Amino acid sequence: MADQAIATRKAPLAGRRGGSPAAILTPAEPASRISLRAGHDAISALSAALGVTVPLRPKTSASTGKRHALWLGPDEWLVIDEEGADLVAAAASSGALHSAVDVSHRNTAVIVSGPGAEAAINSGCPQDLSLALFPVGACSRTIFGKAEIVLLRTAEDTFRVECWRSFSPFVFGLLSEGAEDAGH
Repeated sequence: MADQAIATRKAPLAGRRGGSPAAILTPAEPASRISLRAGHDAISALSAALGVTVPLRPKTSASTGKRHALWLGPDEWLVIDEEGADLVAAAASSGALHSAVDVSHRNTAVIVSGPGAEAAINSGCPQDLSLALFPVGACSRTIFGKAEIVLLRTAEDTFRVECWRSFSPFVFGLLSEGAEDAGH
């Protein structure tokens, strides 16, 4: 048993680059993520334990450094830590009743940036992404082509597109086509 083979997980979009000068596509660095479910009475304790305010309003997010909490439903959030912290342990330290499932290896993300980022995403997403209706910090679970995504606007011209790793080649490919179109 001393010579056990250890599998190395490869990032699903490793080495991919794409887009156009108008919309640049960059695979996001690996991050830790949890799917968090909790009642409103647990939010204060969970926010303190996670080090980020868990938002209570639809279509909103909160960020502290490289940790983000995205509202997905009345009792559901996606929490992302770009530095790979153990979010399950952090949530467990809250002492509050909740469910936290590590989905770090289920998801991956693509950063879409540039003046054509909105148009590139709208090539496969019917949601109105104008700044007036989808401002910086806005987030939503929506569709992109045939894939479910979680979308977070991180700056006026930058989005984080979270998707399941099994759909990531499709999402990246469709985003690439949208980015090319956004450049025209």
